[in-house]
Amino acid sequence: MSEIKFSKEEKQAIIPQIQLYFKEELRQEIGQFDAEFLLDFFAEKIGPFFYNRAIYEAVANVNAHVEEITDGLYQLEKATPLFKR
Repeated sequence: MSEIKFSKEEKQAIIPQIQLYFKEELRQEIGQFDAEFLLDFFAEKIGPFFYNRAIYEAVANVNAHVEEITDGLYQLEKATPLFKR
């Protein structure tokens, strides 16, 4: 897995949320630079946990769909005469 990086537009959307969280929950002001630094830190240290969780959920989702498709295919089976030896 490559390093998790956010686009400029994604950072512009995320950084104000970090600043708002600090202001409302921690009663602290945090500048844009510090918020971006914190975002980069979390992306590097915690991001892989979220990434892996998303992979696990995607695999489970695909497996569920494959099972549905497999069941549907078995329903298409034609009856065949049984041969006795």
